[in-house]
Amino acid sequence: MASKVIQALYNDDDVLMHAVKKVRAEHHHIEEVYTPFPVHGLDKAMGLADTRIAITSFLYGCLGLTVAIVMMNYIMIEDWPQDIGGKPSFSYLENMPAFVPIMFELTVFFAAHLMVITFYLRSRMWPFKKAENPDKRTTDDHFLMELGVHDNENELADLLWETGAVEVKVTEKES
Repeated sequence: MASKVIQALYNDDDVLMHAVKKVRAEHHHIEEVYTPFPVHGLDKAMGLADTRIAITSFLYGCLGLTVAIVMMNYIMIEDWPQDIGGKPSFSYLENMPAFVPIMFELTVFFAAHLMVITFYLRSRMWPFKKAENPDKRTTDDHFLMELGVHDNENELADLLWETGAVEVKVTEKES
């Protein structure tokens, strides 16, 4: 299913920020903004909700810590207890200070690797996916704002020209 969108191209991030604020003030919905680099404050200007990805990272770290504790308890205490340097392995708690580096490393390992996987899945960026970038100039030095058109094409085009767009075009977007 294709839908009509209007795309405005800008050549400065400050002009883009002003345009986003003006378009939002006029109560138009911004579908997407494509930028060649992160623009500080753009998410707030677009009205996007805060991300909950930090909570996910904490949970992945807890999972890594749990795996480390269970793994070390099984390997070093239950399955193959060893007498290292005259210190027998009677319980996990007696040997826990020696296991702290391993617990830390597995916490970081799980959090980092699972966050990368979560980011790619959440962003729908899997291998061999076709790029969704509508204009190649947005990977170099231009900024693109994309708005949905709902029988207000001329009004939107005039508004976008007023905000300092260097190019405005209407296209069909595949959903």
